[in-house]
Amino acid sequence: MVAQIHLGDIAVDVVLKDIKNIHLSVHPPAGKVRIAAPLRMDLDTIRVFAITKLAWIKSQQKKLREQERETPREYLDRESHYVWGKRYLLKLIEKDAAPAVELKHNKMILQLRPAASHEKRQEVLDAWYREQLKAAVPPLFAKWEKALGVKAGKVFVQKMKTKWGSCNPCAGNVRLNTDLAKKPLQCLEYIVAHELTHLLERSHNDRFTTLMDAHMPQWRQYREMLNSLPLAHQEWVY
Repeated sequence: MVAQIHLGDIAVDVVLKDIKNIHLSVHPPAGKVRIAAPLRMDLDTIRVFAITKLAWIKSQQKKLREQERETPREYLDRESHYVWGKRYLLKLIEKDAAPAVELKHNKMILQLRPAASHEKRQEVLDAWYREQLKAAVPPLFAKWEKALGVKAGKVFVQKMKTKWGSCNPCAGNVRLNTDLAKKPLQCLEYIVAHELTHLLERSHNDRFTTLMDAHMPQWRQYREMLNSLPLAHQEWVY
């Protein structure tokens, strides 16, 4: 069951699930508030709980509003771009040859044909990031499939507008957001472990948390790292 309550001008999404305890979370980028509560709990009780946490909710939303954000990408010389959490300065080179991307010291060299459009620059970089992620994924899946005793189906790497990753437990398929290649590698490993854990437990319930705690005790640290990094101009959340 999904419902919504209001604390003044703050909307709170409420999801009733087969869990033992109530969980409150505030999600980037806009500070959306979510409560997961046991099926037996009524909305009045949940509202009272939320009111007691109102100061905390507002403080978390304030942090998110003040969080650093990337400017819209223009793909110009000396613009900052990130690969596995490291900052590089873009250097454009016009050459009548196939487009290419190369990392050299602290520079990201983007080779394009003369007069390449903004859209073409974005297309080339997006494809390059996708290849970086696809190359990093296999050893992480091998590690976590073995640790969890599961086997994923197909793995898709793609742009995702609302999540860092997703899992279809029935088919065993996992989808990963291309932009994870911009974040520290630990963030990608956390998302891989998280999604593969859904093959053991579909919901974010107490059993899911227990499994994550057992296999990746520092997962909350990695989640905090992912959510505290500069937010892209077009936002993805987890």
